[in-house]
Amino acid sequence: MPPRARLRRETLSPIALLLALSVLGGCLGGCSSIGDLGTLQPDLVTDNIHAWVGREAARDAGLPASHNNLTDDERTLRDLAFPLIEPPYDRQRWDAVIYEYGVDRFMHRDAWIDDPAAYYRHLQGDFLRSTAARYNQLMDDIRNDIVRIEPFVEIARSVVDLDRRREAAMAHIADLSPAERRNAQARVDENILIIAWVQYSLNERCAAYRFALEHLAAAEPESEAGDVDGVLTQLQQAIAADGLPQTPQLAGLPVVATGDGALSR
Repeated sequence: MPPRARLRRETLSPIALLLALSVLGGCLGGCSSIGDLGTLQPDLVTDNIHAWVGREAARDAGLPASHNNLTDDERTLRDLAFPLIEPPYDRQRWDAVIYEYGVDRFMHRDAWIDDPAAYYRHLQGDFLRSTAARYNQLMDDIRNDIVRIEPFVEIARSVVDLDRRREAAMAHIADLSPAERRNAQARVDENILIIAWVQYSLNERCAAYRFALEHLAAAEPESEAGDVDGVLTQLQQAIAADGLPQTPQLAGLPVVATGDGALSR
């Protein structure tokens, strides 16, 4: 249930573990699946690695998923959405490739939780052994999100524009079958739901970063707190200025479908 919560990582099932071993192959010997900005190494990425993001967004909204192939822009939309949806502290997991493919999400759909303090607990974990490291991690995660927003917004605008043209064209295609019409509309809905999911997630991340900064400043005050606060303000400004179309309010509210299956916006 994407827009409503975060995912609690459960122990991988034997099936998921076998898949991890088969996908990662020789990487378990010492290489990492994670590259720049917490993204997967290029040789581990396939064209539709994040196709599940749209299906999961539609499922959570109680709407059908489209069976149509993804366009290049739609594929990129999903690729750029994923790192803005997944909690930043999960980006360095050895098994990150499994979560990129959405396998564990389909196995543990009831494991999504909403916990604004989770990020702060992560900063207090054993792998960050100093106050400076905790402030640096917080700063890096916020800056990475700032860098990710602009390319996501650019591709989201393109997808929304093309979807508007798609809907306008569909109105003039007399011989479009009911199945074709349903799949086309389902894809439009998936795309707008992904954008809504990212917008919701970014606001939740800001709240989590703010919680972490305030509690960290109280527990371990450092002069870097002011710098982090300034960068967090930049992130909030970038989110407010994204210029994306209004999307369904999915956080705790039902998404209403019209008679033809289209989202009520």
